[in-house]
Amino acid sequence: MTEVAELAERESMEFDVVIVGAGPAGLSAAIRLKQLDPELTVVVLEKGGEVGAHILSGAVVDPIGIDKLIPDWRDDPDHPFKTAVNADHFLVLGPAGSVRLPNFMMPPLMNNHGNFIVSLGNVCRWLGERAEALGVEIYPGFAASEVLTNDDGAVIGVATGDMGVERNGEPGPNYARGMALLGKYVLIGEGVRGSLAKQLISKYKLDEDREPQKFGIGLKELWEVKPEHHKPGLVQHSFGWPLDMKTGGGSFLYHLEDNQVAVGFVVHLNYKNPYLSPFEEFQRFKTHPAIAPVFEGGKRLSYGARAISEGGWQSVPKLAFPGGALIGCSAGFVNVARIKGSHNAVLSGMMAAEHAAEAIAAGRTQDTLDGYDAAWRASEIGKDLKKVRNVKPLWSKLGTIGGVALGGLDMWLNTLFGVSPFGTMSHGKADYAALEPASKHKQIDYPKPDGVLTFDRLSSVFLSNTNHEEDQPVHLQLQDSALQKSSELDVYAGPSNRYCPAGVYEWVETDGTPTFVINAQNCVHCKTCDIKDPNQNINWVPPQGGEGPVYTNM
Repeated sequence: MTEVAELAERESMEFDVVIVGAGPAGLSAAIRLKQLDPELTVVVLEKGGEVGAHILSGAVVDPIGIDKLIPDWRDDPDHPFKTAVNADHFLVLGPAGSVRLPNFMMPPLMNNHGNFIVSLGNVCRWLGERAEALGVEIYPGFAASEVLTNDDGAVIGVATGDMGVERNGEPGPNYARGMALLGKYVLIGEGVRGSLAKQLISKYKLDEDREPQKFGIGLKELWEVKPEHHKPGLVQHSFGWPLDMKTGGGSFLYHLEDNQVAVGFVVHLNYKNPYLSPFEEFQRFKTHPAIAPVFEGGKRLSYGARAISEGGWQSVPKLAFPGGALIGCSAGFVNVARIKGSHNAVLSGMMAAEHAAEAIAAGRTQDTLDGYDAAWRASEIGKDLKKVRNVKPLWSKLGTIGGVALGGLDMWLNTLFGVSPFGTMSHGKADYAALEPASKHKQIDYPKPDGVLTFDRLSSVFLSNTNHEEDQPVHLQLQDSALQKSSELDVYAGPSNRYCPAGVYEWVETDGTPTFVINAQNCVHCKTCDIKDPNQNINWVPPQGGEGPVYTNM
């Protein structure tokens, strides 16, 4: 946190509301603010080089949020919701076969009819255009790197990162000081495990009396498949193989328009085996006889990965702090059972905007928007999350077979009667603490990629269009190099080069001594290292603005 006295070194701009993150939550908040009062000055900062560049999701979108935000969106010929869901398949995979679960067994909330298969990046690009048309200022390529506070401890704005800093931390010839953007309220919509949100949660103890946040890592590829393999509107989810029955996770195949299929794999980050590689499990999944035929003769177009918040109802922190609030995935509003969060992101952005606009109209500034925090559990967001609150803890405690079965029963009871025999279950320890020493596990022998259906990390990262200027401070901050050797390597066998989906981390021999190497230029900003490192020894912070992946149609 930075005190206001330091702002003299920066140029500053003042707004009514400053929003960090041009995702569904941030853009919806910006649009809603201008709908309520066109005279409000609103700015959105986005670390990606363009709106949508860093957005990655499945994605099947429940339109409940967009319907509220832009009721006439269907009249816009340029809207991105082109493919309506027309078929839902749920598969249980074994090593050589699969079983499809009957749809009537699935709780109603799992029904995807009425939803849309989309590129969430394109949804955000569309929302960005709508926001700018209302007068919202959007600054892509500017990463918010600091929270600015006043003498009373209230948040008064954010500062963008300095540009042109060289690897040694000294200003280079193209050095430019970051800007201070000051607001009456600051809304944080950075997505999962955002660096500013992490600071704010710690500073204001927003997670006090809450369960630990839980996470997964989601990996995704976009393919162009042969027309005979394409079924527009089909949504297919699976669980089981290649994961063992004690490791949580699953897959999706979403058939979009233009012969495109999005395929993804999610691994819950409370897994125990340090030899497990989510990336390799994803590649192996595609070889299953129920999956591989879809991609025969097809072409892989894009790749990406990002963390997913999975804690839900019992892990959502207090949302409001002096001077601002958390929205979207920064607050943890993903419904893990439905593998959906964008609808809740839109709704939370709208709700925070409404409370901020009301406060500004009343002449208030930089106080705590307690009404927003008090309102969400009784809203559509709370109703959505409460029904599934025990799915994740049941899966974690009982494994895939028992956990999924009881989780389904629990969702039915919550839907029909509004109660659960389990009450509200605890998640237990944080994900990093779930990792066990390598001595308790056997190495996993993953097959080599064939370059046709399965691929290696580096060729995958190439498709993400990731780029970082190498002559800048490493944005993956190692706190204690000795601890990394004595624990991460010696105790856990170096899981960083397996949990990272982008080949950022590796242990190499230098004169007979293991050296921890961070290839920061490969980073796709998934934040998995920040979550899963067993010692919490790696801190992810934003690189220079505009750097990272440039996702296309993801």
